[in-house]
Amino acid sequence: MSKNPISLHRRTLLQLALGASVIASSLSALPAVSLAYDEGSKAAINVDGSGVALRGHDPVAYFTAGKPTTGDKQFSAKHDGVTYYFASAANRSEFEKNPAKYVPAFGGFCAMGAALGKKLDGDPAYWRVVDGKLYLNVGAPAQKRWLEDTSGNISKANANWPQIRDKAPKEL
Repeated sequence: MSKNPISLHRRTLLQLALGASVIASSLSALPAVSLAYDEGSKAAINVDGSGVALRGHDPVAYFTAGKPTTGDKQFSAKHDGVTYYFASAANRSEFEKNPAKYVPAFGGFCAMGAALGKKLDGDPAYWRVVDGKLYLNVGAPAQKRWLEDTSGNISKANANWPQIRDKAPKEL
């Protein structure tokens, strides 16, 4: 009992097409995912579409654990209209005592970018705490360049920040 190969080929194509349409319709039912970086936003703090900073990472953990640590929605706090997630209630409590100590410099935008007069997405994996302040960078090349002259780049970024703070990244 051999089957017609053309018939099998058509059936396979039909099954693939049907499968693709089911997948596409399933994906369209999912909520839209927002990235942390919006080139059109004039916000001074880098947040995702839900208003969460640091891509959900715990700002206190950079100081206490010495590494990026994913926060948990159940331990959240708002500061300056932005939501921060924490890995524990203790970290949230620490943040609430002194948020200015823990929020990242330049609103969580890339520190090297700010030194160059740009607002680039800060990646929580590329970070340093310098003189008690958290700085993020967009990636490994920016982090490397920033570390070549950290104090000089911080000075440049501090000088640039007032001019770029309330501008959209695409304007810069």
